Amino acid sequence: MLQGLRIIYLSQMETFIIDIVAWFLIHIGIALVIERLPIQYFTFDTFLYRIRNWEKNGAIWGKWFKVKAWKSRIPDGRNVIGKGFEKKQLSEKNKPYLQQFILESRRAELTHWISIVPAPFFFLWNPPWAGWVMVIYALLFNLPIIMAQRYNRPRIQRIVKRLDNKK
Repeated sequence: MLQGLRIIYLSQMETFIIDIVAWFLIHIGIALVIERLPIQYFTFDTFLYRIRNWEKNGAIWGKWFKVKAWKSRIPDGRNVIGKGFEKKQLSEKNKPYLQQFILESRRAELTHWISIVPAPFFFLWNPPWAGWVMVIYALLFNLPIIMAQRYNRPRIQRIVKRLDNKK
């Protein structure tokens, strides 16, 4: 189905450059748009953000994908776009900060889910094999970050719940 989508024919070098520039603009553009959304958009545990039973409160990501071993190597998008909330490590342990962390992890997750969506458009100017490479790239770049958010968020939510129970 996607193999027959190519409508733009360019040289290999032009295609290569357009792919790099397109991905750069997609990543930065989506990050900047999502960053501008009011934080209230992320306050509800919607279908997208809800941790499923099969995820075992994020433990599945740690067990199957060893998230704890590599999550510290994920670059912080905040450094690229020059704004945002640092999620690389907790800098505070108070309830307002942890609640903000939860909301910002939802923002990050949405950013990376949406960043996968444009991948099929690369079939418009790439040969089919390269279009599939672009799809694989989108998944390999974004899914680990989504996994890290889904690994961390339930842990932070448990801490907030414990803080609530202490009152």
